[in-house]
Amino acid sequence: MNKNIAIPMENGKLCAHFGHCEYFAIVNVESNEIKDIQEMTPPEHQPGVYPRWVAGLNATDVIAGGMGQKAINLFLAEEINVYTGAPVKSANEIVEDFLADKLTLGANYCNHDDKKKCNHS
Repeated sequence: MNKNIAIPMENGKLCAHFGHCEYFAIVNVESNEIKDIQEMTPPEHQPGVYPRWVAGLNATDVIAGGMGQKAINLFLAEEINVYTGAPVKSANEIVEDFLADKLTLGANYCNHDDKKKCNHS
């Protein structure tokens, strides 16, 4: 199984809000083993920009905490798997759990109100 897994990060841990991350960890997985982790600084955040940018990095999967439905739909249109509700851990820990089928996912905690503000619980 070869994968490129994108994880939004902040201060070395998963960023709770996909669109507000400092950088993305791009984790290259070959034969179910982590081969490389690169830190990539995204372009300025605008609606729809991050999914297209991540798709351009040949991502196969995105693991996030909270993510708006528009971003989820854009990833799915690019045939990129989306996993939300991930715990705040390092990219290495998240991917190791994912590969071992032990990644615990909760609810997508990015719920936008009618003013497009994100309300995290």
